[in-house]
Amino acid sequence: MSEQLQGTDSDTEQGKYVYCIIKTETPRDFGTVGIGGRGDKVHTVHYREFAAVVSNCPLIVFDPTRENALAHEHVNELVMKDFTVLPMSFGTVFRTENDIKEFLKGTYEALSDVLQKMEGKIEFGLKVNWDKDQVVKEIENENEEIRRLKEEIQSSTSTSTYFSRMQLGRVVESALQAKADLYVTEIYEALRDAAIASRSNKPIGDKMIMNAAFLVERDKTKAFDDQISDIAKKYENKLSFLYTGPWPPYNFVNIRLKLERAER
Repeated sequence: MSEQLQGTDSDTEQGKYVYCIIKTETPRDFGTVGIGGRGDKVHTVHYREFAAVVSNCPLIVFDPTRENALAHEHVNELVMKDFTVLPMSFGTVFRTENDIKEFLKGTYEALSDVLQKMEGKIEFGLKVNWDKDQVVKEIENENEEIRRLKEEIQSSTSTSTYFSRMQLGRVVESALQAKADLYVTEIYEALRDAAIASRSNKPIGDKMIMNAAFLVERDKTKAFDDQISDIAKKYENKLSFLYTGPWPPYNFVNIRLKLERAER
């Protein structure tokens, strides 16, 4: 496998873009939806009972643009309608079909193990946000130390006000973190029986307190959906929920390859 600098199709060597691995011995065609917008056919390359879902492409390093990322995701979502999908990392390109077959052969045992664990399972995403200013007001009403410090700052005219403000900031921040941790723990606990596994990712921005992925059995999707709905209702005046999926198990399977740089 190789990485190349981007160039035009006419002067760039051609390779094979790999989207995911599935289990099938029957050749499949998923349509002309290949990455790059050239209308390349997405099809399978086989080794024993495994198949890589691929399309022709320039042998380049693909930029993670929105268009490219959506093309990669679209193929995976298309394939997962009929198969359990082991998604490959974005931008995985091989030189030839033989290289892909050698990869499948070399990782055969690992693929067998991972596919067995992921069989019949899909991923859902859950992001939870809150109104930080509103939460601060609630904390101020609940926390006696915060009320005391605010009164001290308002009534004081000495230099001690500066230190009181610093202390107030630390107390508020600590109380915010404690409340966020409590909400997140309660949400995970409520979803524990509906999901097989979960993964916590780093929250994005000041308002997000939870950014998680959940692995769920296909036939238990409705139970998981219902549980999410119940939680959202419970916290509807305090938290906002962004629930996405189903996805291939991106957060639970990540087949990464060490790319070898080659010079033209």
